[in-house]
Amino acid sequence: MCGIVGFLARRDADRERLGQLVTPMLECMATRGPDSAGLALFHRPLPASRRFALSTRDRKFDWQALAESCQQELGLPAPVAALENHASLVSELQPEIFKPWLNSTFPEVHLLSTGHAIEIFKDEGHPEEIARRFHFTEMVGTHVVGHTRMATESAVSPAHAHPFTAGEDFCLVHNGSLSNPYSVRRKLESLGIAFETDNDTEAGCRFLEWRMREGDTLETAIEVAQAELDGFYTFLMATADKLVLVRDAFACKPAVVAETDDYVAVSSEFRSLAHLPDIKHAHVYEPAPEQIYSWSV
Repeated sequence: MCGIVGFLARRDADRERLGQLVTPMLECMATRGPDSAGLALFHRPLPASRRFALSTRDRKFDWQALAESCQQELGLPAPVAALENHASLVSELQPEIFKPWLNSTFPEVHLLSTGHAIEIFKDEGHPEEIARRFHFTEMVGTHVVGHTRMATESAVSPAHAHPFTAGEDFCLVHNGSLSNPYSVRRKLESLGIAFETDNDTEAGCRFLEWRMREGDTLETAIEVAQAELDGFYTFLMATADKLVLVRDAFACKPAVVAETDDYVAVSSEFRSLAHLPDIKHAHVYEPAPEQIYSWSV
């Protein structure tokens, strides 16, 4: 059992208070997943630079030293904003240059996400503690995807926490379990795609990102994945400009959507939506099996 949440703000006023609206949703879902938690926050896209979200287990890590080393060795400015064991480094560096440098120079630092808009925060621990530590209530952005995890098929670790990401500006959270992640993994590995964990959700995430790199839209990639992935799932995904939801054919993993003129909110249970403004007048519904729901920023 896990909890998923998502929120897409349609008005600038709600984008300015995105964290205040979403943090209670995530904390409410702690009862469905107390082992770890995370959020993928989507900012307004940077025109040229990328955000590299970084994490390490050392809460006293010298992020400024990493930034200075990056600039000296790779030759481009790399300002960093740090919060304990999390940091966001902004640079015009290409990912294929930055990631090998990071792996060889600071192997203890994990690259959580890359893109012009996305920034992922995640760690093991109770969701309320993680929300406080990373100041989730202060977050500003267009949309967000979050997850609380109760581990059932792989280790409890920061790397196994959701959201999972692959490529740029794409992430996925999952409630359920896939029964064929290793056959999907073998197929992707034969194409040269590398994995970072043994988590079943990573197989789904990398499959969808692979299809998008092959030219599919996310919606088309999901249609292909529905024939490839076996198991129970509610997938909530986001790109720089979309929030997308799909459930498997049996739809046994819960999901509820609330839509108003101001926002779209998704959760595993209605109780985490009850505090949202004007919820009494929202269109609240349970997503149908296998139907793809897509909302644009």
